[in-house]
Amino acid sequence: MNIDRQILEKAQIWLGDKYDEETRRQVQYLIDNDTHELVESFYRTLEFGTGGLRGIMGVGSNRMNKYTVGMATQGLANYLKKEIENEEIKVAIAYDCRNNSNFFAKIASSVLSANGITVYLFDSLRPTPELSFAVRHFSCHSGIVITASHNPKEYNGYKVYWADGGQIVAPHDENIIAEVNKIVDIDEVDFCENPNKIIITGDDIDNIYLDKLHSLSLSPEIIRKHSDIKIVYTPLHGTGVKLVPQILRRLGFTNIINVPEQDINDGNFPTVLSPNPEESSALKMAIDKAIGENADLVMATDPDADRVGIAVRNKNDEFVLLNGNQTAAILTYYLLTKWKEKNLLHGNEYIVKTIVTSNLISEIAKKFNVECFDVLTGFKYIAEKIKENEKTKKFIAGGEESYGFLAGEFVRDKDAVMTCGIIAETAAWAKDKGKTFIDLLLDIYLEFGFFKEKLISLTRKGKTGVEEIQAMMHSYRTKPPRSLAGSDVIFVHDYQTSETSDVKNGLQLKINQPKSNVLQFITADGTVVSVRPSGTEPKIKFYVSACEHLNNADDYNNISTAIDMKIQKIIDELQIN
Repeated sequence: MNIDRQILEKAQIWLGDKYDEETRRQVQYLIDNDTHELVESFYRTLEFGTGGLRGIMGVGSNRMNKYTVGMATQGLANYLKKEIENEEIKVAIAYDCRNNSNFFAKIASSVLSANGITVYLFDSLRPTPELSFAVRHFSCHSGIVITASHNPKEYNGYKVYWADGGQIVAPHDENIIAEVNKIVDIDEVDFCENPNKIIITGDDIDNIYLDKLHSLSLSPEIIRKHSDIKIVYTPLHGTGVKLVPQILRRLGFTNIINVPEQDINDGNFPTVLSPNPEESSALKMAIDKAIGENADLVMATDPDADRVGIAVRNKNDEFVLLNGNQTAAILTYYLLTKWKEKNLLHGNEYIVKTIVTSNLISEIAKKFNVECFDVLTGFKYIAEKIKENEKTKKFIAGGEESYGFLAGEFVRDKDAVMTCGIIAETAAWAKDKGKTFIDLLLDIYLEFGFFKEKLISLTRKGKTGVEEIQAMMHSYRTKPPRSLAGSDVIFVHDYQTSETSDVKNGLQLKINQPKSNVLQFITADGTVVSVRPSGTEPKIKFYVSACEHLNNADDYNNISTAIDMKIQKIIDELQIN
């Protein structure tokens, strides 16, 4: 295989004395023995995007390693020093269970402290939402969490937060990217740690955080009545093991059953194919445990404990998985019902969901006269909406289809620790009414409409994969479908151009959202298809949502099948394969 001259020259720079001996050895090995991996490692610089870094670990400019993390952190430090004057700059840092997460966190703390910035570094792995909480608690100007969420074990990542506790958004995201891109030589990075600027934190902030989560409880008397609900919980080898059982016990639940093999923190995730609670295989061990223990509820959090998947018993006493849309709808319904019962709704409350999340949630909000905002995909936009409204409106909850949920305003990112507590409380509330989670969902469908969604992700790895995804988006953008499953497309939302095409009336309308590479096709019968490249994985994602009326529970199976057939027809028409 012939190697592009520029790639080889780039790799040879990493053979110099600026890089440590082990790095030089690995780069030389790639040059001599693995040209494919050499190209993948050096054909570009790992992009510091609007959320930070995420990539495969290894040597090279396109990999997560000491040097790419160091350069990103130096760029962040440079921006902070330009932006913040005449006060002590403070940054909180947390990390998850992944291989090298602790190492990368220490690299980041070393670079920041070397630049005179005070660092609050967690003493061991912690959930991502606790980092968001810590940023606000310590009045930090920024925060960093080392995690690649649910990506395969080869990956790690670096997410940046701003002073409000949310992930960075405009204008800070682009400004930080600009500063990071200015770092072109490793000599520009100061790795010389100043230990006097590093403050180790841990159990002290844990207790404050858990107290805040406990304050969200709306049904303490119901929990007392049903404290013995059997709950199986697994952290999937991740950070949730530290705090999820604690919050459940603080709320009053006494029958928490763990999965010992998955309580072990391990970045290789040895018991699962993928540590992603969206995938049914990730919950298999927990469900098997629940069957053996005759448990009521199964919950699984991803490695950094910001997302949670659940399994509940159906009418046949079998465990079934709920998707993120279903869970968010049930939790929203529970919270709004309790807020109304407690006379907490005064007219300025609101919820938030992303544009690819089920419209069932907005229908629920309408019943309670609670405003529902739609934002771009990514929980940082939910956090941005909270910040925008925090002085005039009251945030109740926000959710996204990818298993993220949040209640209250003291965390500004999706929070699986918090959500596990709310899920357990909702299960107790349902049980007090003689219902199950499935019964609640059926009640919601009967009242608001039977919404079903399907996500199809196509993986396209490497340089050619990036080009293929770009070509697919170009094709959908220039030749949008005219109809889907027999229903005319009446709106095409292009969030990259910030324009909506009103196909029926021939009008072009402006979209009041930040620019994003997302397309949405809306049909006359309310079907919604969204297409977007993932910002964190080599994937292009298709979200298909359809709805039908459900007049009685006996029609559930027939209507469910009809919606499934409709969704499959759309998939076939769009040639998603």
